[in-house]
Amino acid sequence: MRLVKLDAIDSTNDFLKDLIRQQNVENFTVISAENQTKGKGQMGAVWNSEQGKNLIMSVLIKDFLSDPKDVFDLNIVISLAVIRSLEQLNIPKLSIKWPNDIMSDNKKIGGILIENSFKSDQSIASIVGIGLNVNQTHFENLPQAASLALITRNTFDKEALLHLIVDEIKGVINSWETDTTTLKENYSNLLFNKDVLMPFQKTDLSIFMGIIEGITATGQLKIVSENGTLLDFDIKEVKMLF
Repeated sequence: MRLVKLDAIDSTNDFLKDLIRQQNVENFTVISAENQTKGKGQMGAVWNSEQGKNLIMSVLIKDFLSDPKDVFDLNIVISLAVIRSLEQLNIPKLSIKWPNDIMSDNKKIGGILIENSFKSDQSIASIVGIGLNVNQTHFENLPQAASLALITRNTFDKEALLHLIVDEIKGVINSWETDTTTLKENYSNLLFNKDVLMPFQKTDLSIFMGIIEGITATGQLKIVSENGTLLDFDIKEVKMLF
């Protein structure tokens, strides 16, 4: 595994994209940074991090996805790999807030942003950005945020965690072909507040009560409304109110 460590960068995902344009980059190359000035979340959301305290990394994944309709499979792989890594650090009550926020109890401790590039030879290269709140202990105006340090009252070696996550990514990818159904079930069972009746808000700001049932084959969130109607939502089409 090639690891490029940076002091400060606008975005590790963007740095890795630029690197790919300039040279042939080996699979599982990782870019990490102590500070990221333009961190991104899903759909352009901003992700901020205190300098030197958290894990900021992007990893190149090649030769896993082969069909654009299966792009959510990589979300499942990465989310499970991160959860498995954190389980080894005894982080409690882990779950995945769809599609790929990492939660401990009801606090967000990390997020994942995957950007896919579709090549002319039909191959798909993916840049996986992972941000985890590790040793940061103060989050201004972010009441739903927490860190591994806040949760456990311990400090953690960020680089050791990075290597652990990459090893777990490789492990899940290696078992994907034979264990696809089980891994998808594992992801579904880890969904935050699954099987709990709770309020949701649609893009038109209307609110309804429903229960998360799981995800569709293409990664949409399946919610059973209070009146028994099964609804499917894409990213940013529904908001969990909790």
